[in-house]
Amino acid sequence: MKTVTWLSPHDAPEWFPPLDQALDEPPGLLAAGGDLSPARLLAAYQRGIFPWYSPGQPVLWWSPDPRAVLFPEEFNCSRSLSKTIRNGGFEVVIDRDFGATMDACAAPRPHAPGTWITSEMRSAYLRLHRLGTAHSFETWRDGKLAGGLYGVRLGEVFFGESMFSRERDASKVALAHLVQVCLRNSIAVIDCQLPSPHLESLGSRTIPRLQFQALLREHISLDPAPLHLP
Repeated sequence: MKTVTWLSPHDAPEWFPPLDQALDEPPGLLAAGGDLSPARLLAAYQRGIFPWYSPGQPVLWWSPDPRAVLFPEEFNCSRSLSKTIRNGGFEVVIDRDFGATMDACAAPRPHAPGTWITSEMRSAYLRLHRLGTAHSFETWRDGKLAGGLYGVRLGEVFFGESMFSRERDASKVALAHLVQVCLRNSIAVIDCQLPSPHLESLGSRTIPRLQFQALLREHISLDPAPLHLP
């Protein structure tokens, strides 16, 4: 019978149990405990593991099977979204205000009044941002942040974490810009973690965890190379 592995503060940051030990219920739960140091977070992403937990819980580490991904060349940009990108009046930028983007992603929503983006998570990803590994893709209008997303880039893989919209299609415009940046920088895959109808409508699909691991082995790099803009 599978059980959750508890990570000790004394464990090396790169130590995680094999992914085939992840639970079937809840699907993909692999380990608990440890910390959110940059070394542990980067080691987790290299292995296809990500943290996701609620306030009051220990850090929970996940590796779902199957895995939701978006291959940039498969992005579904509808005619209405294309029109919004051309004529919607949004300014699209990268890393103008990473902290504000995280805060907006963490804000309560009608269908999800709570948040998993705890203050500990916010601090951890701000550290990754300062290291040049975490990035935000933002849409602005009239000097105000309208939508966006953030995630972690390791070589030719972008691990999406969360997105938000304060205006219609604002997060989709940010995602479309991320896709163009991925194509410009030979980023092979955008990790979406878990499937959702919203992301599926934009072209995401699920692949087996073993296939996802193979993609990571082929495309991961820890070099924080600059992003070339389209």
